[in-house]
Order: sequence, then C-alpha cells, then structure tokens
Amino acid sequence: MTDTQLKAKNSITLKGSAEIVMEYLNFGINSILFQRGVYPPETFKTVENFGLSIFVSTDEKIISFVDTVLKQMKDWLLEEKVQKISMIITNITTKEALERWDFNVKYEAGSGGSTDIQELKDTKVARNGKVNDASKVGNKELKVIQNEIRDVLRQICSTVSFLPLLDCLCAFDVHIYTNQDCEVPEEWNETAPCVIANSQELQLRTFSTSLHHMATVVSYKAE
Repeated sequence: MTDTQLKAKNSITLKGSAEIVMEYLNFGINSILFQRGVYPPETFKTVENFGLSIFVSTDEKIISFVDTVLKQMKDWLLEEKVQKISMIITNITTKEALERWDFNVKYEAGSGGSTDIQELKDTKVARNGKVNDASKVGNKELKVIQNEIRDVLRQICSTVSFLPLLDCLCAFDVHIYTNQDCEVPEEWNETAPCVIANSQELQLRTFSTSLHHMATVVSYKAE
C-alpha cells in the first residue's frame, strides 16, 4: 500500500467526524441515564459498540428527544458553532440541578492540505444555506478514535462508584451552547446556564478525531 493509499484509508471527513461525535454523545447520554438510575433498568437494552456492551433506552420519547437534539447539534458541528453540550440531571420535585455533564468541543485543523486553521476556514463554501468546509480531512485512524471513545465510555460507567446516590425522582435535559449567530429552531427555548451549588468536578478522559476534540467533565452536588 502506497503512502497516498494509506492516507486515504485513514482519512475521515468533517461529516464523518461529526457523526462519530454524535454517536459518542448518544451512547454517553444513554449510559449516564442508566448508570445514574434516572430511569428503571428494565427500560434499557444492551447494544454492542466500541468493543463494549452499552445500555441504551428503549423508551420512544427519550429516543426521539435525544435523536432530535443530536441531529441539530450535528448540523451546528459542521458549521463549527457548537461550544459545549451539557446534560443536566435535576430533582423532579425541587427542580434542583444535581449533576451536570459537560461535553466540551474544540475544533482542530485536520489535514486539508494545510495546517493553517485560518486558511482552512477561508475555503468554506455555502451549500443549501449551510456552511461547509470541503477541504477538511482528518488523519487519524478510525480504530484509534474508537479506542479513545471506549476508554471515555468506560469511565462514565465507573463513575457510579463514587458519585453521590441520586435518591430521588430525577429528570434530565440537554443544553447546547452555540455561537450567537446560530439559527435556533422555533420550538427550542433559550435557557440560563445551569449552576450546581456547592459542586465538585471531575475531568474524564478526552478523545479526538483530529477534526473535533471532545473533553467530558461531570460536576455534581457535594454531600
């Protein structure tokens, strides 16, 4: 295999990178819902991905909600307008925020013929009213990316051993922090940042597609 063929084999498009991030967030959110006991265990099933058995919800309302949020997030990721995605777990009775899972996004240059980020941004073209950067191509092997995601998901599963017990009925929501020029769907509501009183924070492992860098942090109410 020539160097050119090897690079082509290992390359990942901007769209492909956004889909990987979307997949990670889907499994991450579902794992948190299961591990933190937000919903009964019998409402979950296991699927195999990233070399793990991952619990995912079978509740149609939850599936639809998460899918809608992540599809919109994916469009914004392609436009480099997402700064952070936050999953908030609250006490249903008091509405108090008990945990906040932050998925922080950074944008990397990739290997679109130049390592100059500004030059890459200048090559953006408008398609169907959306901005895309056709020149951006990642240079990281898919297997390496998947291994990094597997390590993060394992950490999420292990958090149940030290996070405080959620001994109340809980609900969750997802907030997307974007640039101010984003066109937000009419049915979506703007909300203030979630602040957890007397909180502690834990940084989990990160992963990178070479186009998107994801850092996961959980903040929780200290006992």
